Amino acid sequence: MSRKFSCNPKTIKDAINANLLPILTVSGVTGGVVLGVILRYSRDGPWSKREVMYVGYIGELFLRALKALIIPLIVSSLVSAIGSLDLSLSKKIGLRAVAYYMTTTVLAVVLGIILVVSIHPGKGSDEGITKAGEARSVYTPDLLMDLPRNLFPPNLIQACFETYKTVIVEPKIDENDTLPPKSEWDIGSDHSRALNIMGLVSFATVLGLALSTLGAKGKPLLSFFQSLSDASMVITSWLIWISPIGILFLVASMMIEMEDFSVMLGQLGLYFGTVVLGIFIHGFLVLPALYTIFTRKLPFRFLANMTQAYITAFATASSSGTLPVTFQCLEEKNKIDPRVTRFVIPIGATINMDGTALYEAVAAIFIAQVRGMALTIGQVVAISITATAAAIGAAGIPQAGLVTMVMVLDVVGLPAEDMTLIIAVDWLLDRFRTMINVLGDSIGAGLVYELSKKELEQMNINANGDVERPSNEIAMDTVESSKM
Repeated sequence: MSRKFSCNPKTIKDAINANLLPILTVSGVTGGVVLGVILRYSRDGPWSKREVMYVGYIGELFLRALKALIIPLIVSSLVSAIGSLDLSLSKKIGLRAVAYYMTTTVLAVVLGIILVVSIHPGKGSDEGITKAGEARSVYTPDLLMDLPRNLFPPNLIQACFETYKTVIVEPKIDENDTLPPKSEWDIGSDHSRALNIMGLVSFATVLGLALSTLGAKGKPLLSFFQSLSDASMVITSWLIWISPIGILFLVASMMIEMEDFSVMLGQLGLYFGTVVLGIFIHGFLVLPALYTIFTRKLPFRFLANMTQAYITAFATASSSGTLPVTFQCLEEKNKIDPRVTRFVIPIGATINMDGTALYEAVAAIFIAQVRGMALTIGQVVAISITATAAAIGAAGIPQAGLVTMVMVLDVVGLPAEDMTLIIAVDWLLDRFRTMINVLGDSIGAGLVYELSKKELEQMNINANGDVERPSNEIAMDTVESSKM
């Protein structure tokens, strides 16, 4: 007996409702591209910066709202996650997370070096390129030492909006005097207007450990941070539903602002293609393979559930700004325990920059190739080590990789001014590498969760043998209640 296929309206409605947000988000990206192209070619002359700002204004407001959640979300998530774990579990989860982050970052650098050496995108003449200027006035050791300096901010309020940096002060001399060598210049300090996320993460980690050690005495303060974390997630769920509108205008302004579509097909085309190829190999082959090997699960559903985070990362070019969306996708769609996500993801957004590490290794060798500079094996190894350190120190903000790129160039004796060779396409590459940074953080959280399930289940069993309610169900109910 043949069965007639019937289309149940309720089933269709449920399917649409379940996938409504990804559908709206993809529609926002598509609409932004269409709107941007239409506006771009609606007139003969170029758009002014002010006009581009008007088009992207709504997207800017959305991005500012996301960034406003970074500090309360990171600090409260880390403190509540670490404070609610016993120290033995914290150590295990922390070691697994750090081992994953360091392994994937090194793999990304190695992959980037293999591709740039094999493809050799910098071959050819450097005719017409501005010659290198003077070397910058900061030594690589200064930049490396600034990393731990920022881990211990002397002022937590200042760490919310400024990052420490070492500067070398050029001495004042008379016209007839000779400038002394840089090693004899005065060493000073300055602060750049950027969130010191490393300092906040280190403080939140130590505070969480202290509350975990205090036990019952630390419960009141721990409850405060847990409530703040839950409230931040509720606000995040509200922002998620307006994200398609913000993304639409961000993408539209990006399309208008692009100076020349043909630039990708010119001198920088091969370099751009090398970086993008490396990013996609690492993000969609290497990382999923690691996930499958260690969890013995296929990663396709996990990756599909993170679509909202990828699109937000691409649109905002900020892994820190994407944090709220990443939390929501991991906890609600992939059912990852918040005790893992709120411990692993903030640390990952700080030190796990696979896309940035790959890009910096490729960019440094590409610039050396353009200059006709033959690199020794030692220099290539130095680039790989420095690119890894620079990626760890890169802030999760748009084009932060350009800042740490100076450090990598300095290793092979190239001045900072040579970054102008790649700036034309960096704004777009920044979005691709941010997307892979977020993907790497997400897979890391999933992998650590799968490896830590036994310890987490043991925590859910109280002294009487009763099973406590998993914290991810509680967190999900909190978010669901906010939608009613």
